[in-house]
Order: sequence, then C-alpha cells, then structure tokens
Amino acid sequence: MDSDLMLKAKRFRWLIFSILALGYILVYFHRLCPAVLAVDMMRDLETTGALIGLLGAAYFYPYALMQLPAGLLSDSWGPRNTITLFFVIAFAGSLILGLAPSAFLAIVGRTLVGLGVAMLFVPTLKILAEWFQVREFALMTGILMALGGVGSLSAATPLAWLSALIGWRLSFVAVGLFTLLLAILVYLFVRNRPADMGWPSPAKQAVTSTLESIGLLEGVRRVLTCAAFWPLACWFFFELAIFFSFGGLWGGPYLAHVYGLEKAQSARILSMLAIGMIIGSPCLSYVSNNIIKGRKPVMILSSLITLVLTAILAFYTDRISLTGLYLLCLGFGIFTSAIVVIAFTTNKELFPVQMAGTATGIVNLFPFAGGAVSQPVLGGILEHYGRDGGRFTLQGYQTAFLVLFICGVIAFLASLLMK
Repeated sequence: MDSDLMLKAKRFRWLIFSILALGYILVYFHRLCPAVLAVDMMRDLETTGALIGLLGAAYFYPYALMQLPAGLLSDSWGPRNTITLFFVIAFAGSLILGLAPSAFLAIVGRTLVGLGVAMLFVPTLKILAEWFQVREFALMTGILMALGGVGSLSAATPLAWLSALIGWRLSFVAVGLFTLLLAILVYLFVRNRPADMGWPSPAKQAVTSTLESIGLLEGVRRVLTCAAFWPLACWFFFELAIFFSFGGLWGGPYLAHVYGLEKAQSARILSMLAIGMIIGSPCLSYVSNNIIKGRKPVMILSSLITLVLTAILAFYTDRISLTGLYLLCLGFGIFTSAIVVIAFTTNKELFPVQMAGTATGIVNLFPFAGGAVSQPVLGGILEHYGRDGGRFTLQGYQTAFLVLFICGVIAFLASLLMK
C-alpha cells in the first residue's frame, strides 16, 4: 500500500511542478515585457521616457522588498495560499496596467504586478524541498530557472506579435487573465507537502509533525547568525550585480554606442543571455549532482569564468569580435544567471528544511540589492565621462566595466570562503 501511495506522490508532484513552472515563466515575462511595448505606451499614455523608465522599475522594488516576507509566509501560512493570493494581486495589477488612462495608474498597476509575482519563486523552492529529494532539488531548480529563460524570450518576439494583433493594452489584459487562471490552478492542485494528500513524501528530509517547529524570528536569527551564510550572500550581491547591470540595462547601450549596432542586432546578441540561462541551469545542476558531486567546486569554477569575462569586458571593451560578443553574453547567461540554481541549492542545504522558505527569502534580497546598487552606479560613471554625439564615451564604458571586474574579483573570493 505504501509503495502505491509513494508512486501516486511521485506522479502528482509533476503536475504541481508544471503549474509552478508556468508561473515562473510568467514571472520573467512580466519582468521584461515593458521593453517591447515602451514606445507604444509612451505614445498612448502621453508620457516621457523617464516616467516609462520608472514604470519599468516599479516591478523591481516591490519584488526585492517582498523576498523576506515571501520566505516568512511560505514557512508560516504555506506556499499554496501565498502564491494563490499574490497571483490574484498580480492579475489585478496587470488589468490596471492594461486599462490605465494615465502614467500614474500604469505605475500603480506595474507595482502590483511586481508585488504579486514576487511571491512565486521562494514558495516554489519550499514546495520542491518537500516533494523532491535533496539530490533532485538542484536539477528541479535548474529546470525551473531554464523555464525562466523561456519567459524572457517570450517577452520579446511573441509579445511584439501579440501587441501588433490586439494592442498593448489588451495584451496586458490577456496576460492578467492568464495570471488569474494560474492562481486558480495553484489553489486547486498544488499542495504544500505530500502529507496534505495523506501520502508519504518522496523527499527524505520532508517536514513532518515530528520535526522541530521553528518560529519566524528564530528562523531569521538562525540565518543571520550562520557564518556560512554570509560568503554566499556576498557572492549573490556581487555576481548578480554583474548580470543585472550588464544584461538588464547597460548591455544594450554598450553595443549601440561602442560598436554602432542596430537595435535588432543588439537584441539578438543580448538574447544569448536567455539562451545561456536556459541551457546552463540544467547543465550546471547535472554537473554538480553527477560529475563533480558538490556545490562549492561548481561555484568556484563559475565565479572564475565570470572573472575572466568581466576582465575581457573591462580591458578589451572595444576590441571584441562580433562572435566574441555573442559568446560573452552566452557566458554571462550561464555563469552569472544560470549558476544561481547551485547557489540556491547551497543555501537550502545550510539550514533545516522547515525553514527553507525563510532562508531562501533572506538570501534572495542580495541579488536584487546588487542590481539596484550597480545599475545607477554604472550610470553615474557613464554620465561623469560625458557624451559624444549623444553616446556615452568609450572611456566611460571602460571605467564602468572595471567596476564589474572588481565585482567579479569579490564574488570569486567569496566563493572560496563558501561551505
């Protein structure tokens, strides 16, 4: 009988994972979709580029701020309830964004979207920890991250096609309705743990009533006082500062200003970031689980490759071939983005599974903080060196990318100190 129930649990967990994976595709779609629609939105909302920039950023601030509450709610209220409620909020935000008569309401809608989808990733990792064994967790997280890359790709050409067909407003309404559908599916089918269905857990470290109950404040205290946590947090800050500042903002202007590339060609080069994320996440998980059989060696090797890539960017800024630019972005996609699947697994394994949500929520503050700090710092450096015909100067980019090289050095040193 137990074997039959275990088989049911192992089958049912794939339904749960599929629903949550669709949600994660949506998270990345929402994160990047304004880039395609910005011109149309500026025209229809009769606003400036600065306000559109604020609208795009309105997603990130609540997303970063909600990472700790996401962990706390996952461990107390439960992942299923958390995701369901906040995806309904994301649905409302997408609806407001699509129907907004003014830039102010559009920013309100975008903020609600960021608030809502912020509560997907951490609760999902909590669920994966309950339904999959430790050795399976890295692979499943890797697949999840790869699907995030699918979401980033879907926010480009497919969204442009949809917008051309029904307009940007109805596109946001349609995406909002899909978000609501996912909220309903989560509530109907997702379960926090196999025990909720009366099934044994496929995970060897599943949380059961016999395990120690850890309160919210105690969970936070344990994370913040864990010496092994801080090198990982430092790595997250500086490694993801590289990805968010180059891949999320300044990579496009760099390709246009230094190499004179058209927007379409720059987009093709930058799409290698998403390709690297898609292929890198499961590959790095496989390497960590089956070849190297460890987390720290993979983290060190990845950080070393990132250091080399930032050195090329800083010291050969205007001397990289076209093929080299493609490979550079592919490398950043793998070793500054896809690698986080190993980093999150490393973090999870530092703490008891019953506080996995809290630990993940706290560490997930650091990559977004890194991006929030590095983007304006690089922008300030570029402005400091002035413009030449409306373009930032080569010297400005060289200095800005030197900052990324320093980030690479610190991230590599942090990887050496990891447990």
